[in-house]
Amino acid sequence: MLEKEIIRSKKNAQVKAWKKLLTSKGRKKSQSFLIEGTHLALEAIEWKVPVKQWIMTEDYYQQNSQALSLSSEAPITVIDGDIAKELSATQTPQGVFAEVEATGKQSELVKGARYLLVDKVQDPGNLGTMIRTADAAGYDAIIIGEGSVDIYNEKVVRSTQGSLWHLPVIVMPLPQAIEELKAIGVQVLTTVLNKEAISYKETDQTMPVAIVVGNEGQGVSEEIQAISDQLIFIPMLGNAESLNVGVATGILLFHYIKM
Repeated sequence: MLEKEIIRSKKNAQVKAWKKLLTSKGRKKSQSFLIEGTHLALEAIEWKVPVKQWIMTEDYYQQNSQALSLSSEAPITVIDGDIAKELSATQTPQGVFAEVEATGKQSELVKGARYLLVDKVQDPGNLGTMIRTADAAGYDAIIIGEGSVDIYNEKVVRSTQGSLWHLPVIVMPLPQAIEELKAIGVQVLTTVLNKEAISYKETDQTMPVAIVVGNEGQGVSEEIQAISDQLIFIPMLGNAESLNVGVATGILLFHYIKM
């Protein structure tokens, strides 16, 4: 059997430390975050994410710990079901968690690349879906502006299904990012709903682009609109006032896909 530590009390100091990782403040202080579930555990191993420790229920440990530990030297802590429920963001925990380093991928902004820029998106499910979609569409990086939900929020991480580790996700002020992108010839297209915008279908599909999407209620800020190369919109045939930002992002990302 593998060496392990066993914790059965919810008042244990280590449990309290893990629960702090469920908050943005706690994650920033520790520079780590929790992942949950077998799929993310296996993704972390495959993509060589630095795992600080594995956290498993007794049942999960008995059935799966050997497979996980073959590719990771991180220590294992066994917990009971009540502690798992305290740490879980789901109604039915699978029984495995890991504390991983919030290292992230960094990347220089380069010519010929395609980017997704995110302005103050608040819903973690939306942001996670957008990261996953950008990964699926083969984009080179995602740039998250100030005011968006924490990329290591447990629901964001779960919604990415591992895509968080597949491509660079850069947190930086969007005005700075846009200035740098325009300087290297990347066209900045910002989504809006106003008369100054043109249909995305009227733009040059072959150019390297940075697509800017915005807050669920307010859209992209006027500051960002003012420094963009072009304002675009998605024509709608029905009576809906707008699209969910995750859905709109998917339409645009696959339109400006690398050919």
